[in-house]
Parts: sequence; C-alpha cells; structure tokens
Amino acid sequence: MKHAALTLGLLALAGLSGAGAQAIGMPLPYLLGPLIVSALIATALPGRLPEGYRFPEPVRLGFIAIIGLMIGAQVTPALFSEAHHYALTLGAVTVFVGLAHGIGYTVFRRLGGYDHTTAFYASTPGGLYEAIEMGSAAGADLTRLIMQQFLRIIAVVTLLPFGLSLWLGAPVGSAAGVSLARPDVPWSDLPLIALAGLAGLGIGHVLRLPAGQLTGPLAVAAVLSLTGLLGFEIPQWLVNLAQVVLGTALGMRFTGLSRALIVQGAGLALVSATGMMAVGLGLAVALHGMTGEPVDVLVISLAPGGVAEMALVALSLSANPAFVTLHHIYRILLTVLVIGAMAKLRRERRDAPPDR
Repeated sequence: MKHAALTLGLLALAGLSGAGAQAIGMPLPYLLGPLIVSALIATALPGRLPEGYRFPEPVRLGFIAIIGLMIGAQVTPALFSEAHHYALTLGAVTVFVGLAHGIGYTVFRRLGGYDHTTAFYASTPGGLYEAIEMGSAAGADLTRLIMQQFLRIIAVVTLLPFGLSLWLGAPVGSAAGVSLARPDVPWSDLPLIALAGLAGLGIGHVLRLPAGQLTGPLAVAAVLSLTGLLGFEIPQWLVNLAQVVLGTALGMRFTGLSRALIVQGAGLALVSATGMMAVGLGLAVALHGMTGEPVDVLVISLAPGGVAEMALVALSLSANPAFVTLHHIYRILLTVLVIGAMAKLRRERRDAPPDR
C-alpha cells in the first residue's frame, strides 16, 4: 500500500512538472519534465524512498502499449508507397549499428576504463533488455551495464529534441502543439483501447517480439487499420499520461546508484551518444540526397533512443511515426542478432578444447 501511494504521488508530481515544462516551451514536456523531476528525487532523496521501491513495471508496460496503439493506427497503405527507399534507409541503419557500437565500446573501454565484456554490452545501440540479460550471463558489471543502457536512452531522448528545436527554431514534441491524438475521443472508446492494448501485450509476449510491449499493440492496431475492420483514436490526455509514466519510470531507474557513479556514467553516455548521433546525422544527410526524405526525419529514424520516445519526437515534425518506428525495430532486431551471434561465438571459443 505504501508503494502504491508513493507511485501515485510521484505521478502527480510528474504531471505537474510536465505542465510546467510545457508552459516554458520545453520539447517533449510531458516526457522530459517528469524524467528530470523523478531523476532528482531518485538521486537526491534516495533515503526518503521505501526500501526496495521500484516503479511498477506493469504500469510502465501498460502505457507503452498506448503509444504502440497510437503508432499502429497510423499504419496505412500510404506508408508502403516509400517502400522502394527502404533498402537504402535500412541499409544505413545496418551501417549505423556497427559504427555506433564501435564508438560506444571505445568510449567505455578507453575513457571509462570498463572491462571488455561490460564495455561491449553497455555500448550496444539497442536491445536494452537483451543486452542486460546477455551481459549478465557473460560476467559484465551489471550495475554499470544497466546504468549505461538507460543513460543512453535518456541522453538521446534529452539531446535530440533540444537539438531539433535549435535547428528548426521552434519547439518539438507536444510543446509544438502537434499530435496524432485527438482531444475529443468519447469515453465509450476506452474499453476498446484497453482490449486492443491487452491483446497486443499478449501477442508481443507470446511471440517474443523486439520491444514487444510496444510492437505487439502496434501490430494489433496496424492490422485493424489496414484491414478496415475497426478504427479508433487515442485521446490526447491519455497520450500525455503515457508520457508522464514513461518519463517517471526512466528517472526512477537512478534509485540506489551513487552520485559519483551516475556522474561518471552520465559523462560517458553524453560522449558516446553524441558520437552515435553524429554518425546518424552524417548518414541522414547522405540518405537525403538519395531518397529525398527530410534530414530531420532520417536523423530521428537513426537515433539510438527508445522506440516510443523517438516516435513521439516524430509527431512534432508531422512525420508518420510508423516510418520512424519501422527503422527502430530493425535497429533493435539487428543489434540483438549481432550480440547474440557474438555471445555464441564467445561461448564456443571458451568451451573449445585447447590445441594439442
């Protein structure tokens, strides 16, 4: 009961911080405002939190499903009109994964002094949970691995909207007043939204889809949209609430970590994320000349951030978030396949009999 009351209190404070962030024109205010406030609570007031408290995972997963439904509803036949460019754009993602992983590994190994295993799994540009699971089995420093993976997402989610705001000369995210959600969705649609979300979560879990908590609901909404069987809209207040929950959950990941460790990890994450995004920008500029896709949309598609968060950034550019999400799902799949293959190769080398 104490944990539930704390969670509700955190969400109420996060919601106020989101409204405040929107008032001052911060990009993605309902995501970044709660993230900043909850991170400050987790690091500055850890002794005030109940022992063993963690932000409830089912709550986070449920609201990620909302974002998935909103994205999936935008999957229309028009999305496939650009399919002739996908060989180039997905090819660029393939190049990006290799270069970004190399940059991250170099930063953590050379600047951070991490051991080889921790640096390798901490620097993957995707596959957060898979990297943590495989890294733990391989003997990585789990505290640093988890911290760097979450800081990667936080760094990109924070830096990219601000960078785009400066570039475009206007706020991005919901601060820009752009959304695919509607403010006038009737309450009678909520049971349908809940059922679709639950079905999607179940499909994502059973099929073990990458980022299944998002891609499962996305797939359900996409099928309903493409077939015309059923259509629904997500209310704006529910999208804002989903962002508040995601931001709060990300910020609370810092609970239990020492400030010195967080400061070191934040510096390394900033350097590695900046290097990764510089690679993404270079590839985006090259792709723009070949495909005609806007550079900013391509940058978002190549950024090593969270799938849901990058889709939200795409909304403010009036870009179809389904296009952006497709490339992020491919990035995650490719990263997981690469680290899985390398983990298997490492086991085979370790278990091989010595030469005689």
